[in-house]
Amino acid sequence: QVELVESGGGLVQAGGSLRLSCVASGSIFSSYVMGWYRQVPGKQREAVARITSDGNTNYADSVKGRFTISRDNAKNTVNLQMNSLKPEDTAVYYCAALLLKSYWGQGTQVTVSS
Repeated sequence: QVELVESGGGLVQAGGSLRLSCVASGSIFSSYVMGWYRQVPGKQREAVARITSDGNTNYADSVKGRFTISRDNAKNTVNLQMNSLKPEDTAVYYCAALLLKSYWGQGTQVTVSS
């Protein structure tokens, strides 16, 4: 069992930065692929970035060069550094732990004003 808690969302101007953080508890964190997903009302949930237990990463084309995912297995945390934010990045951002069964956090709202 895994419980995930996200933090760091907020309101920023276009071109600004935010750093999202996710803290996991309840299971072996280092065993999971960790990911950040986002969802806008009326649209499908989209994978933004993922990171394996040994640090390999994958990013959506729309965020490459602007977002960086990282993890600290000793602290059971995964982060998403978001730079050069655009209005189209506005969404609820969710942290996920992915293995045989997937676990999801409650989400944190990111709003980018134009």
